[in-house]
Amino acid sequence: MSGSSLDGVDLAYCSFKVNGEDIQFELLEAENVAFEEKWTRRLKHLPTQSALTFAQTHVYFGHYLGHLLNDFIKKHKIKPDFIASHGHTIFHAPDQRMTTQIGEGGAMAAITKTIVISDFRTQDIAIEGEGTPIAPTADRYLFGDFDFMMNIGGISNITSNIHGKYIAFDIGPANQVLNALANTLDLEYDKGGEIARQGEANPDILEALYHFPYFENPYPKSIANAWIQNEIIPIYQQVDCPIADKLRTAVEHLAIETAHSIEQIIKKENFQKEKYRLLATGGGTFNDFLMASIQEKIADMNVEIVIPSKEIIEYKEAILMGLMGVLRMEERVNCFSSVTGASRDTVGGAVYFGRVE
Repeated sequence: MSGSSLDGVDLAYCSFKVNGEDIQFELLEAENVAFEEKWTRRLKHLPTQSALTFAQTHVYFGHYLGHLLNDFIKKHKIKPDFIASHGHTIFHAPDQRMTTQIGEGGAMAAITKTIVISDFRTQDIAIEGEGTPIAPTADRYLFGDFDFMMNIGGISNITSNIHGKYIAFDIGPANQVLNALANTLDLEYDKGGEIARQGEANPDILEALYHFPYFENPYPKSIANAWIQNEIIPIYQQVDCPIADKLRTAVEHLAIETAHSIEQIIKKENFQKEKYRLLATGGGTFNDFLMASIQEKIADMNVEIVIPSKEIIEYKEAILMGLMGVLRMEERVNCFSSVTGASRDTVGGAVYFGRVE
């Protein structure tokens, strides 16, 4: 899994036990391989490059992932049944029936001599779905004991389990904005949100953000990385105020939108309970100030935030890809129309056979 925060590739070796609707998993080995600077630059700027550069990068990234996988397999002395790869999202425009995750599956299969499953989103997009988020698949089968499941990565998304009905959508920009602001101070990220804690929310930035209809639009809905890069981050850049204030504003905005999203679900679905439980995962959960701000905004709704083990926080999305692959090989639904808004459920994923016995 390579996410929009560009912090590298998450590799997870998992075991799944499938018994009908009951699916159990175990995370056996996992690690994050940070991108070299050349890959960070290339992936960040690829949406505006030529078609030839895009095509080359798609292939090169597949080879790169294949070699990373071989190193991981050799290091841990493992023999996977298959490899499930999300790739790295470059374009996401469901209104144009288009989404693109690079990292050629055929190249990975050839290099690893292992079955590779990739390209999980395109079929859902083709039948008028958003193609995202796909995290609800893991939430449904692996983390079904919670009312809400939130993942805070480059983009924050939320899933809700409403008496067995699953809905999900993107809340708003998260670590992409926070990290971009921290980068201006030559920091990789704002550790624990300590810089944001010292700032004050800027009303001009907040007002500008709320001119975007996305935040009031009904779900299902999803966010493209390009929208954040081209529309959201420039708002922060154009306002003249301390970086601490900008970071505080980004935290405040995400906390407000999280509360708004939960409220929207509760009202639209008539989802009434005395107390709700929310599972929080993704790198954003390590931002103590952000989590405290979200908890403050949702306190009146009686929502308790539960933070799992460090391994689940860091590798939930990589575990998800393993599950997506399991469901694909079992020919079972792994993209749900109740989540994406597609005309029907689908079994997504292109399969490449790296070795034919």
